[in-house]
Amino acid sequence: MKIRWDEFFKSSDNTLAREVTLVEKASLVGRVGQMLLSCGTGAWRVRDAMDTMARTLGITCSADIGLVSIEYTCFAANNKSYSQTLTLPSTGVNMNKLNEMEKFVRQFQKGHGHWTLGQINRRLDEIDQMKTKVPLWISGLSAGLACGGFIFLLGGGIPEIICAFVGAAIGAYIRGLMGKHKITMVAKIASGVAMSCLGYFLTFLLLRTLLGIDYNHAYGYIGAMLFVIPGFPFITSGLDMSKLDMRSGLERMAYAILIILIATMVGWGVAMLLRLKPGMIPPIKLNVLELTGFRLIASFCGVFGFSIMFNSKLSMASIAAIIGSIANTSRLSLVDFGNMPPALAAFIGALIAGLLASIVRNKVGYPRISLTVPSIVIMVPGLYMYRAVYNFGINNINLGAYWIVAALMIVAALPMGLVAARILTDKKWRHVNL
Repeated sequence: MKIRWDEFFKSSDNTLAREVTLVEKASLVGRVGQMLLSCGTGAWRVRDAMDTMARTLGITCSADIGLVSIEYTCFAANNKSYSQTLTLPSTGVNMNKLNEMEKFVRQFQKGHGHWTLGQINRRLDEIDQMKTKVPLWISGLSAGLACGGFIFLLGGGIPEIICAFVGAAIGAYIRGLMGKHKITMVAKIASGVAMSCLGYFLTFLLLRTLLGIDYNHAYGYIGAMLFVIPGFPFITSGLDMSKLDMRSGLERMAYAILIILIATMVGWGVAMLLRLKPGMIPPIKLNVLELTGFRLIASFCGVFGFSIMFNSKLSMASIAAIIGSIANTSRLSLVDFGNMPPALAAFIGALIAGLLASIVRNKVGYPRISLTVPSIVIMVPGLYMYRAVYNFGINNINLGAYWIVAALMIVAALPMGLVAARILTDKKWRHVNL
């Protein structure tokens, strides 16, 4: 049910926030927490913002935060307390809204709470009603751009890039259209993945008819479905568990695994119907300098596309793309030219992304998570996960186990790289209680 926040406030709009009742103060704290949680950020960031609001209002807050719910209690100096449970209908990612919410919390803290009740509620209403969702056609093109860059990094050439762009754009548009009509998560992900694979295959058939391209280019169909990779819940689950936020971390991990299972199973089913399999894409002959240069470009495009899908504004998406291109190209170079294990290279790539994001944040003030997560989503081994499920599906258990273990090693290394960067650069993260 939609919460009617105005019904919680009985004091006049001209009353200073520090002078309102405990119920009203607690409601302000809860509303800020719920709005931040709806942006897709982790539990630690939500709790930190709620604690900041509570301290500034002169009360104490204790919160238990999950994927879509918050249970919290606020205490006043007169031994009174007030508890609330807040839930979201679903979860999503909105980096522009997250940026505005973090700016609001910083401004409120800087003003020592000397805002009126009316000023706070009007500002929160403005942020809540911001039209920050990108149009569906832009979201579709962004998914196409991201998957086009993704498939090149997986070894694809021009045919794979074109087919992945078209397939992902169609799939993301269908998923977004179903989401706009409040269709359940399982149905919209399944439909989006199926349409992306079908879009890739039809585009491939068209290119094969017109240009006579080799049938092996069909194996790049996996790239068209990689726009569904749940990068935010995957990464934030690791970050939350590193701060002992086990409830949130485990819920986010389960949510991410559910999305991957749905996507890979649907992709496997479509592949069986179309008689496709994850084979070897025809190799591209490039020297080291050419390969590195194209990887920088492909990584930039991939991260930029994911950032726009996450509802980042252009400047935020561009900065994340620059960080991601440096970090991801470094990771791939360590694997290919330094003979480094992929998991260790992923840790170093995530560490580079985290350190660069911390430097940039100090200059421009964007939330770290809006820069770090898009920049390392492209490192999530979606291809490995799909190959694992495909091989399990055809009872090739040994090969499936190989791919799933390789994927898990990389997935574990990515948040650990970000954690290491945060420990090195963020005093609030480095200490247990500040």
